[in-house]
Amino acid sequence: MIDRQAPVPPGSTQTWDGPDGPLADGPGVAGSVVPLPVRQGTGRWLVLAGVFVCAACGLVYELELVALATYLMGDSIAQTSVVLSVMVFAMGIGSLAAKRLRRHAAAGFGAIEATLALVGGGSAMALYAVFAWTGDWGGMWADGPRCLLVAFSLATGLLIGAEVPLLMELIQRIRRQDAGGAVADLSAADYVGALVGGLAFPFLLLPVLGQLTGALITGAVNAVVGGALVLGLFRHDLSRRARRLLFTANICVLTLLASAAVLVDDFERAARHALYGADVRVAVHTHVQEVLLTGGRDGRPLNLFLDGRLRVSGRDELRYHEALVHPAMTGRHARVLVLGGGDGLAAREVLRHPGVRRVDVVALDPGVVRLARTDPALSRLNAHSLDDPRVHVVTADAFDWLRTAPTAAYDVVVSDLPHPGITASTKLYAQEFYGLARQVLAPGGRLMVHGGAVESRPRDFWTLDATLRAAGLRTTAYRVRGRQAGYAAGPDRGPADGARAHRDWGFVLAADRHTPRPRLDPAGPRPRTLTDASLAADVRAAERTRVPGLPPSTLVHPRYSD
Repeated sequence: MIDRQAPVPPGSTQTWDGPDGPLADGPGVAGSVVPLPVRQGTGRWLVLAGVFVCAACGLVYELELVALATYLMGDSIAQTSVVLSVMVFAMGIGSLAAKRLRRHAAAGFGAIEATLALVGGGSAMALYAVFAWTGDWGGMWADGPRCLLVAFSLATGLLIGAEVPLLMELIQRIRRQDAGGAVADLSAADYVGALVGGLAFPFLLLPVLGQLTGALITGAVNAVVGGALVLGLFRHDLSRRARRLLFTANICVLTLLASAAVLVDDFERAARHALYGADVRVAVHTHVQEVLLTGGRDGRPLNLFLDGRLRVSGRDELRYHEALVHPAMTGRHARVLVLGGGDGLAAREVLRHPGVRRVDVVALDPGVVRLARTDPALSRLNAHSLDDPRVHVVTADAFDWLRTAPTAAYDVVVSDLPHPGITASTKLYAQEFYGLARQVLAPGGRLMVHGGAVESRPRDFWTLDATLRAAGLRTTAYRVRGRQAGYAAGPDRGPADGARAHRDWGFVLAADRHTPRPRLDPAGPRPRTLTDASLAADVRAAERTRVPGLPPSTLVHPRYSD
């Protein structure tokens, strides 16, 4: 054991002496603790290669759990922090616990890798299944997905933490070296492997294989490499019974992972049906998000989900988009900018107004734009607005696009963006963002912003108002009721119970040089869901919910809740 040796000078090698003198090595291998089937130098490189692969797999598991926390339970910095902190804490505990396994390092490492492959590889399917089939049960099951996420983080961290001490023991059994040198070699392989795993997850596994299949394949690679390293290189350090058990365990793990990979498409379809019903027509993963359409035929209303959040409901979208667009179109409106709105529905309402000469739509996801143009139900709902010659669509991040946009170019800017509580959207509700939007407004222009639900998230809504004012704009807020219940359309995902369902939308109309008043254009079209009287009542209703004294949200200090 390493403990029985005094430290050796850096760069030197030393054999391990057992109770009866130096242990014999395999043919052609001198100074090795256990007989090896390869040369000593080759054995060390194989161990370091195993460290590299295991580190890559470990980071993929970590990123997968973070992505699941974001995707399944809302885009939350707090949840991401919990996953990472629990995992790092568990890694420390795992490292301490591995000290008891050093006398049986090869068998312990083989067992840990087989278990880690099963836990890490199957975590995505297990979490998705719990979310899909128990997420709306309520009661003790309400936090089931979150609890399981923490449990997987804890288990994965324990297993990953136990790897390095056992690998240190194994590499020292091949050839003794000073502790600093061994730690440096293992750390280098570990960090490079983590780099490869960290890059492979977002750029290869997630876009090409998807979350479920990518996790299963990572688990299979982990099992193969861990099993091959122990059963191939250190088989003489194992008893015959231990070799049989490890071989059987790895075969069982690989069989389970392969079976799950074969059934993953059927599983995903069943989970979608459990979440959204059996009427799922389109489900695609773009490079930005998951886009899903339900209904839209045989008289059933169309629903558009982006990353599991309801963005468009055919039952109430008219009320939302009329409230979003028409109050801002009173006044000059020849040039209109729509930020977001890749579904074409905001552009549809803009084009109803006479005198519109140009509409620029800046949407992040070209996949949504493509569906808005080609899906029969969605293109019918948006009245083929994106094919109008006056409409020009740019696929870009709204923040980046505004930084290079021409100044004073638009009479109206409509911000039809996701809820500010979604972390990826927070910068699009920051003071810096509205400063850029103010620059593109022509004199007398108006900016309309969707601010999420007012009744259930008043602090978020009035933080938005404070942020617009901090950017130098004058504002008037209003709220519109009439949202259909059934799904949470804020930062949450999945079916919402009656207590949490968002029943209204909040909007803020802003201008540069005057305080705007939400009203309808006398020369414009007559909306079906709005009147001047209802808008005045909506302004009063919003004002009754005001939360005074809120600071603005900025890029470096976001203040919206998740």
